[in-house]
Amino acid sequence: MTDPILRLAGLVDRPDGPVLIAAEGSQGEELASGPHRHARGQLFGSLRGLLSVGVEDGVWIVPAIHAVWLPPHQEHSGRSHGPFHGWSVYVAEPACATLPSRPCTIRTSGLLREAVLRACSWPLEAPKPLDESAAHVAAVILDEIRSLPVEPFGLPLPSDPRLQRIAHALIAEPADERDLEQWARWAAVSSRTLSRRFVLETGFNFTAWRQRARMMRSLEMLAAGVPVTAIALDLGYSTASAFIGLFRRTFGETPASYRARL
Repeated sequence: MTDPILRLAGLVDRPDGPVLIAAEGSQGEELASGPHRHARGQLFGSLRGLLSVGVEDGVWIVPAIHAVWLPPHQEHSGRSHGPFHGWSVYVAEPACATLPSRPCTIRTSGLLREAVLRACSWPLEAPKPLDESAAHVAAVILDEIRSLPVEPFGLPLPSDPRLQRIAHALIAEPADERDLEQWARWAAVSSRTLSRRFVLETGFNFTAWRQRARMMRSLEMLAAGVPVTAIALDLGYSTASAFIGLFRRTFGETPASYRARL
């Protein structure tokens, strides 16, 4: 049977239809989509599993406690890591006027999750304008998107092409131990410029950004079932305890606790 989320494909760019359409679905293996955009705004998240989402200025890793909001016509790409069970909501463009104008991650609430799951039960065939009860549910979802706190959970990318080369290399291989001077020589940029522009363009100094890249990768590896000790060594930490300590400081829980929630 076709995943209900995939069945929304023919509806997400239609200007007519209800203010909000939604679906819930599961994938037993990794699913990836290249850069694309929708005429409707999109909110999506997971009930189980891990997502990564790419936009023009960053890569966001999205665990089950967060959701991603994309305004209409925002180019993005996405991929799941391992088995995935999630949901997606598409909002008609006129209704997006009071919603965030830029992509963001938000911390999901119990109210948002329950309202979304109710919307996912609506029929997808020939969707019609919402009746009074469904309109109330849609209003709750829109209000939650509007008011829930934004979570700085992603990995922002620098805009300078030289720094982007370094960033993409570290995303591909987070355990690379080259220091700032060595990366500067590799990218043909002065170490002073590299240091200054990393802070200016990402909000993190080079060392903090690299640690964040490693933490983002560790979430993917935990979702894939990789043992904690193997993750620590693969990401360049000398001991598992060093990795566990940094993970706890970053996410507020241990890797084992996080994996149990996944």
